[in-house]
Amino acid sequence: MLSEIVIEATSLSKAYLIYSKPQDRLKQMFLRWRKYYQEYWAVQNVDLSIRRGETVAIVGRNGSGKSTLLQMIAGTLQPNGGSLRVHGRVAPLLELGAGFNPEFTGRENIRLSAFILGLTDREIREREESIVEFSGISDFVDQPVKTYSSGMYARLAFAVAAHVDADILIVDEILAVGDAAFAQKCMRYIRKFREHGTILFVSHDTSAVTALCDRAIWMDKGRIRAEGSARDVSLQYQASLQEEADGQTLSIEGRRRDVADIKRDTRRDLIRNSDKRNEIHVFEFDPAAPSFGAGGGKITGVRILDNEGKLLPVIEGGEELVIEVSCRADNALHGPIVGFLVRDRLGQSIFGDNTFLTQAASPLHIPAGSEFRARFAFQMPYLPSGDYAIATALAEGTQADHRQHHWVDEALIFHCESSHVTHGLIGLPMSEINLIYGN
Repeated sequence: MLSEIVIEATSLSKAYLIYSKPQDRLKQMFLRWRKYYQEYWAVQNVDLSIRRGETVAIVGRNGSGKSTLLQMIAGTLQPNGGSLRVHGRVAPLLELGAGFNPEFTGRENIRLSAFILGLTDREIREREESIVEFSGISDFVDQPVKTYSSGMYARLAFAVAAHVDADILIVDEILAVGDAAFAQKCMRYIRKFREHGTILFVSHDTSAVTALCDRAIWMDKGRIRAEGSARDVSLQYQASLQEEADGQTLSIEGRRRDVADIKRDTRRDLIRNSDKRNEIHVFEFDPAAPSFGAGGGKITGVRILDNEGKLLPVIEGGEELVIEVSCRADNALHGPIVGFLVRDRLGQSIFGDNTFLTQAASPLHIPAGSEFRARFAFQMPYLPSGDYAIATALAEGTQADHRQHHWVDEALIFHCESSHVTHGLIGLPMSEINLIYGN
């Protein structure tokens, strides 16, 4: 059943013993009543419950305990405390080529890894060629893996995991290695695996987390700092990273709106029954949307306008329009950057831009208490049907090094009623499309 718990941890803990000198290890073997080491608790008192069919992200800084937690779930590490129950076959992708023998060929490592993951000799023989084909390294599969690049390691490890009929798939940043085509193949496999299996997914890419995962767990210093929907936890984690970069505390405010609760434009039925296509209904700026920032300035409004400055409650794909972001400088700002980002309902970034390049040569100085605006004029692409949100940001500095004063995660929501777009994230307005035969 979908509600069946497949991973359950209670007060799960793991400590590593740190010796200051190599000889202290020998002393500890004989003088067990004394401690020649310090304990480093990589994971401490973690309570976890994951159900069958869920896709759960684990996010956190390097050293937060993510990989240690996954290794215990995979069975490659034993906990020092607490309890852990895992039901089903686990296919772990924790490190590049973990378990591979560098002296063995790729084919020999396929057989070894598949056997370790629970396949029988007959099953390995039946699936071996399919694994080789999936990996895309058939020209090198009979060479020792010590000659492989990191991308080839990733291909081989993922190909084996994809063919072992796992119930639980653990993916720890392995998709960051390899070419774009193979990464897309892996993502297609993961999306298909979601239909029947459980996935634990580790990534620093918050867009991938919100696009793939049902919920997320934020690990910090070996403990669970937050747990909830993928989008909410990603926002908290993103704010924490910005807080660390800025060196000051950022506050997260606001609530998320349900699109169904927003009053739609009264002309919706009239427009839907007309000959217009790709109708996009725009809702009002939400000042209570989830946000964070250092507080030196604030985004006070977001509007979509036509070229004459008229507010547009309904827009169409292909239309010329303006996104206007209104701001207030609570402190004096030198070189403010205002930007926007359009995301789909899965949190995938579709398109966006900011004001940095237009002001880089002569940055503006905005006195404290002043109000100012940023305008982005462009031709609206055609969008697939569905719900979208515009995230907006007010920062100060440069694109590479800036302080985030105010980030509003869902400042403006809009809904695309109908569309001719069937492939891709957007459809481009075309200046010409012709089918030519003969001269």
